[in-house]
Amino acid sequence: MEPKLQAILDGVRQAKGRVVALTGAGISAESGIPTFRGAEGYWVVGSQNYMPQEMATHEMFERSPEEVWRWYLYRFGVCRHAQPNAGHAALVALERAIGDRFTLVTQNIDGLHRRAGSERVLCIHGDAAYVRCAGECGVGRLDLPPFPPRTKDEPFSAADRARLTCPSCGGWLRPHVLWFDEYYDEPNYRMESALSATSTADLLLVVGTSGATNLPMQIGRLAFERGAALVDVNPEENPFAELAARSPRGFFARGSACERLPEIVAALAG
Repeated sequence: MEPKLQAILDGVRQAKGRVVALTGAGISAESGIPTFRGAEGYWVVGSQNYMPQEMATHEMFERSPEEVWRWYLYRFGVCRHAQPNAGHAALVALERAIGDRFTLVTQNIDGLHRRAGSERVLCIHGDAAYVRCAGECGVGRLDLPPFPPRTKDEPFSAADRARLTCPSCGGWLRPHVLWFDEYYDEPNYRMESALSATSTADLLLVVGTSGATNLPMQIGRLAFERGAALVDVNPEENPFAELAARSPRGFFARGSACERLPEIVAALAG
């Protein structure tokens, strides 16, 4: 391990500081889940290609809920069949080592952190395991009904529609995910909890995110402005790496989550 990184982690461990881990698509890519904005993200409706920024919107759901659900059911199937990797396991080990001094904030909706054993998780973009009423009738968050594995070409059926009907009002159920034309909030996406955890953190450990969305960058800037240690794990340069470079307690740990997290967690857990 690089001497500066070792010194940063030793300081956090000796101070028994609080740690916030912020994870993005990079950690899940190592489990075989394509990144959201990658080449696998597009979807064909008729003769037209749609990108995630068009499909994953409330406006598109209102216009064509069957197509949006068809896209999500395929993606959710990919998530269900993926398995947690060494990066997920390392963060579970860190949580178990330092207990309530640890908070995991994830942009990923795939549920791999939860399945790996993480418990103190804030899913700021939602969770593919759940649905809620699109009409906000008050039914609350429900488990996603079981669906068999699907192909990209599989049509949306009457049985699919029945499974995705709100049991309270009879309207559509929607994925419990944050769409591009929606806003972060506390009840659904734990915005205030994520910022609160960061406001007391001694270390922000960023893993596999490019900083393309608003709340993660707020978290990064808040940690930077408070003078918290900032360690960014990513194979590529990104805005968090730039923040780390500007911070006296910052470090860009170039590499993948599976490569770098086990040694980082070992240093923090002692």
